[in-house]
Amino acid sequence: MRLVPRWVLFSSGCAPVLLIAGWAISAALEGAAYDPVTQTISVLAAYGASGSWVMTGAFYALGVCHLLTAWGLRAAAAAGRVALAGGGVAALTVATVPVPSSGGSLGHGSVAAVGFTTLALWPVLAATAGRGTPWALRPLPSFAATTVMVAGAVWFLVEMHRDGMAGVAERVVTAVQSLWPFVVVLSCLRHRAGRRAEPWTHDRVGGTASRPQGRTTAPRPGRRAARRPGRP
Repeated sequence: MRLVPRWVLFSSGCAPVLLIAGWAISAALEGAAYDPVTQTISVLAAYGASGSWVMTGAFYALGVCHLLTAWGLRAAAAAGRVALAGGGVAALTVATVPVPSSGGSLGHGSVAAVGFTTLALWPVLAATAGRGTPWALRPLPSFAATTVMVAGAVWFLVEMHRDGMAGVAERVVTAVQSLWPFVVVLSCLRHRAGRRAEPWTHDRVGGTASRPQGRTTAPRPGRRAARRPGRP
């Protein structure tokens, strides 16, 4: 397994913290005029919103975190890293193109849809096979993560269409999408630490286990066996 630097744990761990803190602080600054159950996160970053600067900064920070994590997560497949980086670019673009103070925005909605899609697909695209693969990058957990994210995105679209709990649905799916990179990185680092602690080494060619090299009790070359009494 290719190494994953420890700083990726910081970039991936900051993503959900900054996102959740961003919408919580922005909603508090907005006050009673904002309904977190029915209104989306993007409304907090809209032009004229009281906490728009906080939510916009959180979107920018989220995008940078995803880009850094995609760069350092060398244990994942290349397609998944590209998709995660695409989600980071989408977050940066969402912050750059906020929704207007009233009404919708086709550009903002399109970028948000691309971000939801890439971040939902990146787990299954990042999956790798093999006995030495960390559990969060194995096909089954990766497929399960993608399934949960896609189901959350569908739930969000349904709530948006019927003017229901769109805010709750969006918060759930975005929280899961921002948290999964941290889970993957943590899995990779723990897997590497576990392999270092193993007392047996694995022969890559033959696939057999062998002890680490050390002192042996084999006789030295050229050493003759001890003669028994009575023999010449």
